[in-house]
Amino acid sequence: MTKKDIFITSAFRENSVWRQILGICSSLAVTNLMMNSLIMGLGVIFTLIFSNLTISAIRNYTPRSVRMMVQVLIIGAYVIIVDIFLRAQLPDISKQLGPYVGLIITNCIIMGRAEAFAAKNAPLDSMIDGIGAGIGYTMVLLTISSIRELFGFGSLFGFQILGNWWLKWSIMVMAPSAFFLLAIMIWIINNKYYKVKAS
Repeated sequence: MTKKDIFITSAFRENSVWRQILGICSSLAVTNLMMNSLIMGLGVIFTLIFSNLTISAIRNYTPRSVRMMVQVLIIGAYVIIVDIFLRAQLPDISKQLGPYVGLIITNCIIMGRAEAFAAKNAPLDSMIDGIGAGIGYTMVLLTISSIRELFGFGSLFGFQILGNWWLKWSIMVMAPSAFFLLAIMIWIINNKYYKVKAS
C-alpha cells in the first residue's frame, strides 16, 4: 500500500467515525462551536501522529503482555502535552472543552489506530495513518459543528453570518442535535458507499 493509499484509507474509505462508528462521544459533546471542534480535532491529530510514531518505533521491543498498557501510557503523555498547551495558550477554549481533552486518552480512534496499524507497521506509514485518521475525525467534527453553530447561534467560527432576523434554534445548541446530525451523516455516507460498491 502506498503512502497516499494509507492516507486516503484512514481519512475517507475507513473513516473512524462514519465507517467504524468510533470516537462519537466527543463528536457529540464538543460540536456546538466550530472553534471548539477545530481545537479538539487538532489535539486529536497531534496525539494520533506522535502516539502512532512512538508506538510504531518501539513495536518490536514491547512485550505482547504489556502492549496495551504501554500504548495507553504513550497516548496519555501526548494528551497531557495537549492539555497543558491549551490551559496555557487558550484557557477559554480549554474551559469550554472541559474534561473532553483528557478523554482523548480513551478515544477509541487513537487506541484503534495504535492497535490496528501502528503496532504492525513502520513509523512513517504509521504517522501518515495518524494524519489521515485525525483529519477524517476533524472533518466530521467541523461538518456537524458548522450546522449546529450556524442554526444555533447564527455564526461560523464566532463571526455572525445570519442577522438579527434569524430565529436561533435552541435545539441546535443541545447535545441531541449532534446525535441526530451524526446519525444522518453516517446514513447518507454509508448509503452512498454501499451503492457505489454494489455497482
